Amino acid sequence: MDTYYINGEFVEESNASVSVKDITVLRGYGVFDFLRSYNGVPFQLMDHILRLENSAHLIGLNLPHSIDEIYKLVMETIERNNHKEFNVRLVVTGGLSPSNYIPDDNANLIIMVTAINEIAASCYSDGVKVITTHTERFMPGSKSINYIPAILAMREARERNALEAIYVDRNGYIQEGTTSNFFAIFGNTLVTPPTDRLLPGVTRQTVLELAKDHFEIEIRNIHKDEVSLMNEALITASNKEIIPVHTIDAIQLTAGVGNHAKKLMNLFREHTLGYQG
Repeated sequence: MDTYYINGEFVEESNASVSVKDITVLRGYGVFDFLRSYNGVPFQLMDHILRLENSAHLIGLNLPHSIDEIYKLVMETIERNNHKEFNVRLVVTGGLSPSNYIPDDNANLIIMVTAINEIAASCYSDGVKVITTHTERFMPGSKSINYIPAILAMREARERNALEAIYVDRNGYIQEGTTSNFFAIFGNTLVTPPTDRLLPGVTRQTVLELAKDHFEIEIRNIHKDEVSLMNEALITASNKEIIPVHTIDAIQLTAGVGNHAKKLMNLFREHTLGYQG
């Protein structure tokens, strides 16, 4: 059974709980972050903790520990579990509030270390279908626990035999997936939307760094009308790594799982194969 850290204590999963009066439960007020390991080492851990801090700052939530303390607590939680490879989920809840509404600076930190759920190998070899949905995330720079729009979008994606739903804003511009960032490839140019209206993914940033010596890179808005012009597309995330996209809605991309996607996947695989932090 996995061991979690909750607000000063290490507890078994079956004993892990927070108060029903926590305003995360009552009001949906809280933030989280998520990462995985390679070679038993949490991938880009400090980047994820810094993003957690920024997420909390954006919604006016004070972290209950310093950045360095959270780092040490994550490493201790990992040591108390027995996974060769693992996921780490960090959750900061709003805590108890006298008004049951306004946070009272007593947030809780939850650290969950669990086994990795592998995605089907065919998603990487054959590519996947994604759909678009006209949805805009609330405060996209904060990884908050408000996932109602994402859940509704993913329900539609499942009904349409798609792996992911990609948000499109009111002006028709592609933003990001429910749990992923989006890349398009036009010729030899790798294009991804700017981060001013989406969550800056850690895997997204790694892909950009790996790609800079191999591709032309453009950070710009991508309109939905450009889908038919894309040769290839990708989605990236901690739990997905890099997954090629062969179909967006009813449009099949010309190259499907093409050489550019394969190149990026190989670069990422080489990078993580020797990852030591």
